[in-house]
Amino acid sequence: MTEEASISSVNPLFESNDSWEVLLENQAFVKTFLSEVLEAYIIKQRWYGGKSSQLKYIELAEYFRIQQHGEVYFGLILEVDFVEAFYQHYFLPIAFVTDENFAKKDRILPISINNQKGYIIDAINLESFRKLVFERIATATPKDTTKVQYHKSHLFNNVIYESSRFMGLEQSNTSIVYNEKYVLKFFRRIFGDKNPDYEMSRFLSEKKEFKNTPSYLGSINLVDSENTNITIGLMQEMIPNEGDAWDYMLKELHKVFLNLEQKKISIENLPNTALYQRLTIENIPPQIIDWAGLNLFNQVKTLAKRTAEMHIALGSEFEETAFTPEHYNGDYTVWLKNKMLYQFQNRLNIIENSLDKLDGLALILAKELLENKNTIRKRFVDFDWTKLKGERIRVHGDYHLGQVLVKDNDYYILDFEGEPESTIRDRKVKQPPLKDVAGLFRSFHYAIYATVFNNSKTHYKATQESLFQASEVLYRYITGLFLGTYVTETQNANLNLGYNQERIFILKYCLLEKAVYELGYELNSRPQWAVIPLKGISNIINH
Repeated sequence: MTEEASISSVNPLFESNDSWEVLLENQAFVKTFLSEVLEAYIIKQRWYGGKSSQLKYIELAEYFRIQQHGEVYFGLILEVDFVEAFYQHYFLPIAFVTDENFAKKDRILPISINNQKGYIIDAINLESFRKLVFERIATATPKDTTKVQYHKSHLFNNVIYESSRFMGLEQSNTSIVYNEKYVLKFFRRIFGDKNPDYEMSRFLSEKKEFKNTPSYLGSINLVDSENTNITIGLMQEMIPNEGDAWDYMLKELHKVFLNLEQKKISIENLPNTALYQRLTIENIPPQIIDWAGLNLFNQVKTLAKRTAEMHIALGSEFEETAFTPEHYNGDYTVWLKNKMLYQFQNRLNIIENSLDKLDGLALILAKELLENKNTIRKRFVDFDWTKLKGERIRVHGDYHLGQVLVKDNDYYILDFEGEPESTIRDRKVKQPPLKDVAGLFRSFHYAIYATVFNNSKTHYKATQESLFQASEVLYRYITGLFLGTYVTETQNANLNLGYNQERIFILKYCLLEKAVYELGYELNSRPQWAVIPLKGISNIINH
């Protein structure tokens, strides 16, 4: 049986006498497309985020033309409703192709339109579609008031289309590389509002000229039937790079742990330092520099500087209300406590149901957490945030080493979409800048422990217990140096983080929040790694 025959046997050829341009006005087509075809297609896509829920039905919430010079494609906004009584929206552009050899894996429906046989496919597979979108952004005019609004930055002048390709495997979006210089990210899961990635990228790049993020070049926004602005695409410069900071740190940390053996370092005799102690490189003992190397600490210092500069840019706005700093108030306190209590209870339930998956240190720490659950809950709810003197600003919101590119001993910050579990409104709430710092600290903690997990049986001779001990010492110096650099930079720029005790309180709170968030993921997907967030929680409740 040929591939076409097998596809047609699953989805019989749909026949329409309408032209392609009016196909979506054909109710019989829309009904067949949504109920019999799209479900099977969508659940197989990498960008589909409802895999752990049961799909009930799909509705066409909105459709619009993506067109130029008579060439027409359709953008669909699909509402996916789930049995568990919630829904998500997805963006899917479609095209009609007649070439039998084209897009065999991405065919959605075999169809005959006006006696012409072909297939409906995801339009992103078509170079002609990718070229059209590029040209629409490149030729956009300032006063675009149509339903589909193309926008271009002053940095995107006099460009012509040369080539396009997929960027590679991404979970939630699809990115296209143009001319090996620009990247257009199509948001697949979409929200009834401007995407934070678009807002933050445009603000940092156009308004603040922050250099350590890809420049904003253009965007596509849809004004839907309720007059809501929905971001569909974001065009940015492509930063040639040596990979992300996560991979970079794993390589560096592997060298650090190999040094224990090569330099005959006694882990028991390594000088320690207090957690969250602000350090400069001069404060780090020579034995630690000898063990970990000066390069690692210099890299940490640079990343701290770039993080501070990002927050200084985000905290220096006094006109655009979406970005003006705010004080802590009652509304924020209520919002935060509700969010944290809900999340913490959810994680407690997961731990109680997962104890049989844990052993060793992870099991000890999980039991300690359950014994201390009331203390932790108190940490989350008993504090009056309105007493704090610092300011809240828009933050990255999902900041970790994987969101940072490495290039020429410098760092470029990406992906301002925010925390995947949060609603779009929650992602735009102004937060303590230290929330991002906490995200990075948890990422450092992960990178250190991941290095031990990945190599302890094959490369390191010390026991895992000793390696964990060395990990904690290294973590304290890395985070201490980061904090020392970051606080100095932000203070010099008058970004108000509050007084020292306040900073430590916020940092601990955000670290606890982040580690609790991570715990759910680890217990569900790789219980042997649950020890990492559990150790993070233990560090905080015992200090």
